[in-house]
Amino acid sequence: MFQNFLKSHLRFSRSEQSGILLLSALIILLIYLNYFFSFSSESSFKIDTPKVLLLQIEMDSLRKVELDKRKPKLYPFNPNFITDFKAYTLGMKTEEYDKLKTFREDGKWINSVSDFKKVTGVNQNWLDSISPYFKFPEWVTNPKRNTKTNSYNKVLSFSEKTDLNLATKEQLMEVSGIGDALSNRIIEYRNKLGGFTDDVQLYFVYGLDASVVQRALNKFTVKTPKEIQKMNINHSSASDIATLPGISFALAKDIWEFVHLRNGIGNLDELSKIEGITVQKLQLIKLYLLAE
Repeated sequence: MFQNFLKSHLRFSRSEQSGILLLSALIILLIYLNYFFSFSSESSFKIDTPKVLLLQIEMDSLRKVELDKRKPKLYPFNPNFITDFKAYTLGMKTEEYDKLKTFREDGKWINSVSDFKKVTGVNQNWLDSISPYFKFPEWVTNPKRNTKTNSYNKVLSFSEKTDLNLATKEQLMEVSGIGDALSNRIIEYRNKLGGFTDDVQLYFVYGLDASVVQRALNKFTVKTPKEIQKMNINHSSASDIATLPGISFALAKDIWEFVHLRNGIGNLDELSKIEGITVQKLQLIKLYLLAE
């Protein structure tokens, strides 16, 4: 009976015998390979060879170049006219920008790097990296000592100033920085408006530098303002806003989208969050628009 059991379990067909033979040969081959060859898990690729290190340096250099390309480029700018978006891209803290904004809204001017640090309280390392791009008006960096300039740097009282709507070409040319072309341009702009309504409109005369405007406003001011019928910004289209002097269609579109996304605004000061809205531009907008 036992013999019959063995025969039934140890009897193989020809194909099974061939498979057993092949398996045996494979096992012997693996034993042989394991004995004579090493299959270490350690990589044979060395990363500290001079060639690999040189390649790594080149890759790091290319990566740095690419990162530098992605950084926003800095160009010379007057720190008096930094917008909140510009402050964000420069890395200014919110409280630092708020201090600058409050200072400028009081009609004060920053005329040096030390003034900027005193007003904003920015970090010195940050200031050292950004201040080389500060561009102050030439009359600040290279003041000329002459009677004409000194006369118009003195701030007159309201009663002593000449009405900007009545100023002649000759009177305007007495201001340092205003020549024949700019004086004509001021008068042409005044005529186009039908008369100035506010001093801030002088900032939007093409080619007139802000520092020159400041000197002009030391002697001139609007005493007979033109009355303006204001539009409700919450009911105005981008095309309506673009008709305002000093407002481009692109900016008008940004303003309309800003208002539309908020289903209307309750205060025009909210527009200061839009890139490109300076203190002067916001004052100009307030002449023509209201929020109701």
